[in-house]
Amino acid sequence: MARPDKAAAVAELKEEFESSQGAVLTEYRGLSVAQVSQLRRSLGQNARFRIVKNTLSKIAATEAGLDDQVQDLFEGPSAIAFVRGDVVEAAKGLRDFAKGNSPLVIKGGVIDGKLMSPEQITQLADLESREVLLAKMAGALKAKQGQAARLFQALPLKAVRLAQALHDKRSDEGAEG
Repeated sequence: MARPDKAAAVAELKEEFESSQGAVLTEYRGLSVAQVSQLRRSLGQNARFRIVKNTLSKIAATEAGLDDQVQDLFEGPSAIAFVRGDVVEAAKGLRDFAKGNSPLVIKGGVIDGKLMSPEQITQLADLESREVLLAKMAGALKAKQGQAARLFQALPLKAVRLAQALHDKRSDEGAEG
């Protein structure tokens, strides 16, 4: 029978896996406590960095339905960044911290139920934040709406000019005849 403290830890990890948009697994061997604290701060408010036991994490991942996807990543000392929010921001925090602190190694992860390699997580970190992408999309949509408004405004003007030109031509023909 499992000890109650281990069962509680597995239940907590399972809840983290199920409620987060992503989980990025890292190896933290060689990082000091101060460096781990700095990493936690660099991840921001929407990510939680937890140092975990592999056996309990494997059980929790299996119970959360991720067993096939992450089992191979639980080798060596493991820590998981559980992301609840902008996954890009958390990936940037991990990537930037790993650049300055070589002991941190990104092993891979699961983002929105999809297995991601370390390279894919780094590519994800190269994207702009969600807010910037949404702002760019809103700007593009606004520009298209402005173009459509100018087009619709130009149509009646052209019709009026055409009618005026036709009227002037008929007036000229009537004056000549």
